[in-house]
Amino acid sequence: MKNIPETMSAIEIKEPGGPEVLRQIKRKTPNLTEQEVLIKVAACGINRPDIMQRSGIYPPPPGASDIPGLEVAGEIISIGAKEQRWNVGDKVCALVNGGGYAEFVTAPSVQCLPVPPSLTFAEAASLPETFFTVWINVFERAKLKKNETLFVQGGSSGIGVAAIQLGTTMGSEVYVTAGTDEKCIKCENLGAKKAINYKNSDFQTVLLNETDGKGVDVILDMVAGDYIQRELKCLAEDGRIAIIALMGGVKAELNLAELLKRRLSISGSTLRPRSTEVKGYIARQLEKKIWPFISLGEINPVLDTVFPFEKASEAHQHMESGLHFGKIVLQL
Repeated sequence: MKNIPETMSAIEIKEPGGPEVLRQIKRKTPNLTEQEVLIKVAACGINRPDIMQRSGIYPPPPGASDIPGLEVAGEIISIGAKEQRWNVGDKVCALVNGGGYAEFVTAPSVQCLPVPPSLTFAEAASLPETFFTVWINVFERAKLKKNETLFVQGGSSGIGVAAIQLGTTMGSEVYVTAGTDEKCIKCENLGAKKAINYKNSDFQTVLLNETDGKGVDVILDMVAGDYIQRELKCLAEDGRIAIIALMGGVKAELNLAELLKRRLSISGSTLRPRSTEVKGYIARQLEKKIWPFISLGEINPVLDTVFPFEKASEAHQHMESGLHFGKIVLQL
């Protein structure tokens, strides 16, 4: 155990509102449980759920810190009494249940992953939230297989750049949407077979043309709303839609005959409320099946901007502007 101060700097949400409600304050350094590790945070990722929490529409689950932040990278400085894998001094990135915007955070030890030697802490901090989300929804729930096709709504987002790389690495063709021609080019350079500018092209028409009318096997959807009916028409026989966000609205009108006739399925999930056991399982799958590709440089973090810790408000403004490509990170 290294010297641990009683208090730490953290970014709290003063009250629900815009980016200006984020403020840097002093908080008590969190205490460990016996199956957790205490991480001295070097960098933390910015994610859409942080924006939603700040806006007052996505409260933290019971028992989680009210400090935002769901992914970090740094050095372990203390371990719980029952911890057997990790040691003080280990460099890890971790999915946390909250509290990431701080100098110190506790994490269930099973939700930690080693920082690949080739990565900086800022790069490592950009991985957990998006990689966990893509893995559980695309590969576990929607069961994307080698040689199948994946369509991702929002290819330039943190989720999108992760899905492009994981999908192509696991042997699938990946199609995406993005909001500018420049972003589309970047998505294709990252590995997407085709990126569709949704502002001047109809994704349904393009996808069906690209797949000779067959459609795609899996759709990772962050929009929902009235996109769902159009997405059903983009699915191949036995196709699957995995909904992970509702940026287009919570209601959709569906022709259920499409589901019956072509054996289609729709699932939805959010990661944050899932149990430690489930998140630990995802971590083990990523370490086994994806981390070797990161170490080889075949999968790379995609960082848009690294902001100083005290510029959290500016980081949130940048995410909400929609101008970013890839991940936004705070660095301590």
